[in-house]
Amino acid sequence: MTVERSPIKIAVALALLIAALFAIKLVYDRYRTDYVVEQNDDREAIDRIVQTTFAKTTALKVATLSGTEQVTARDVRMGGWLTSAKVVKVPFTVDYFVDLGTLGLRKYQWDERRRRLTVEVPDVTVARANVDESRMTINQTSGVWVTRGAEVALARTISVKAQANAQTEGQKAEHLAAARESARRGLSTLLKGALAAAKQDDVEVAISFPFERKGDGERWDTTRSIPEVLGNRL
Repeated sequence: MTVERSPIKIAVALALLIAALFAIKLVYDRYRTDYVVEQNDDREAIDRIVQTTFAKTTALKVATLSGTEQVTARDVRMGGWLTSAKVVKVPFTVDYFVDLGTLGLRKYQWDERRRRLTVEVPDVTVARANVDESRMTINQTSGVWVTRGAEVALARTISVKAQANAQTEGQKAEHLAAARESARRGLSTLLKGALAAAKQDDVEVAISFPFERKGDGERWDTTRSIPEVLGNRL
């Protein structure tokens, strides 16, 4: 008995096989990157960059919050017989960015009467906090007997709490407000420099964010684009 094999079925089977092999390779590569220890010929672990990724970005850093935090952790084992604690002081930084990738001409508004260029930029975003545990100023562990497991658990708790505390601090309203003001100043200076190069020194630059409402009396001349305005003045 001859079994007919449809070209479509064969193509689908090959596609599924290729997809499965690709998925297996991705899983294997991720396993090697995260869990396989790189060793030299003597079977000793070595320092090595395992993987790098380069990504394009249009985000502009507008501010950095820095500080030092004190973090504590406690570990209890053997029904309360073994208690250990850890306290550290560690520096951290939090960066703030404005993504200029979506800044099209519609975000620029020109007021001819006031000679004012208003630019609506995206709100600032808070990057992942960077806690530099290599620069701890205090690293104290206490307990009658601190087991290796307890030490690992304490260190892990400290890392998680330090990261969360720094991220929470970076999200506070007063720091976001300061980052927005820094963005206003930085972007205004940047645009004024570009306008000065185009011989538009008399133009006032105003930076606004999407959540800010324009005053009722403000009306902008949107009949001409920014390139047209600049072109007429050159």
